[in-house]
Amino acid sequence: MKIFRKFSSVVMIGALLTALPISTFAKGPAKKVIDYVALGDSLAYGTTPAGGVTRDLSYADYLVNRFEQSQYAVDFKNFGFPGYTSANLAQDVLTRADVQLKIKEAEFITIDIGANDLLPAVANPTKIPVALGTVAVNLQAILATIDQLNPTVKVYVMGYYNPFPYLAQEQQAELLPLLDTFNGIIEARTIANGDTFVETDTIIAKDYQTYLPNPANIHLSKEGYQLVAKEFWKNIDKSKN
Repeated sequence: MKIFRKFSSVVMIGALLTALPISTFAKGPAKKVIDYVALGDSLAYGTTPAGGVTRDLSYADYLVNRFEQSQYAVDFKNFGFPGYTSANLAQDVLTRADVQLKIKEAEFITIDIGANDLLPAVANPTKIPVALGTVAVNLQAILATIDQLNPTVKVYVMGYYNPFPYLAQEQQAELLPLLDTFNGIIEARTIANGDTFVETDTIIAKDYQTYLPNPANIHLSKEGYQLVAKEFWKNIDKSKN
């Protein structure tokens, strides 16, 4: 009888174990941990169109959400700072130990820079060529230094949208060719360094009232930042594996 009871117990335990789902015992696949660094101006920082330095989620924050939705664990550092020029960012990348350390650790870096070089020159067209040249030189230094610090990191550089879509048409006729030239310089430097250019002008132009709701402010709405993050993600998703 004892043998029979032992046998019955073994059979019952085996049946219970068989009935339990496999997930009870097996852990899911471990999430891949990535390091992501955002570099740039107030757009990376997350300045809102409300005015002042009001901050909310930036395109970089929404990009983190994209990574997490794709089952990545993200170590995220945002060095975006309102008012940053290409010279400010170049100095950070070339000299700041904390920035360099994060660059060395990163798998992904996003950059937007140059608008604060160009915008002050718009009021004085004679200064525009110098501003454009400065952006080209500093962006080259930034990207080349990143490559030296971390040869395998994937770098994505944003092109700018029209920040003044509510100006009169005659003013747009002067502004838009300048924007094209500006973005062309950013794209050329990006490609020359083997990095990826992310265009945003066309998508933001589809609905300025939604994406740039404040005619007196050049910063994106929540929907605008989400849209820019989506454009970055399209390029990252192609190459992240």
